[in-house]
Amino acid sequence: MDSGEGDEQTARPPFRICFVCTGNICRSPMAEAVMKRIIRDRGWEGQVVVESAGTGEWHVGEPADPRTLEALARRGYDADEHRARQFDPVWFQTHDLVVGFDRGHERILRSWAPSDDARASVQIITDVDPEGAGIDVPDPYYSDAELFDHVLAVIERACRALATQLEPALRQGAR
Repeated sequence: MDSGEGDEQTARPPFRICFVCTGNICRSPMAEAVMKRIIRDRGWEGQVVVESAGTGEWHVGEPADPRTLEALARRGYDADEHRARQFDPVWFQTHDLVVGFDRGHERILRSWAPSDDARASVQIITDVDPEGAGIDVPDPYYSDAELFDHVLAVIERACRALATQLEPALRQGAR
């Protein structure tokens, strides 16, 4: 008879991450696309769920900014199906990690958090990257393709660092 250990591991809920920028059309869709590729490449489907949102409602329902899509496409990512949405504070109950891109996002998200545990789940994406710790990721919205490419490179490096931090727990089946 099976000990049920495999069933227990399969039944474990996935680790849930929500990347949150201002309007959910530039930085957070980039991070979502990058992290989804990392998850797929590492075979973590079902173990990690990634999504994105914005702190504001200005772009709800819109696709990612065309410059975001172009920067992603230049690096082989696809976010064509993305539609912007606003972060709902109730999501703190279902997400293990809520990742902002600058201190403004961090401040807003922590002010929305209903508990100390929820506040502790908020991080800035560069804080996991030894090369970028403490650095805000600039909003490329009012800039050019060069800044979109730079922002994507920063996000790629930070997402790889985040995956490196998650890997030991995922390998052991812990959360």
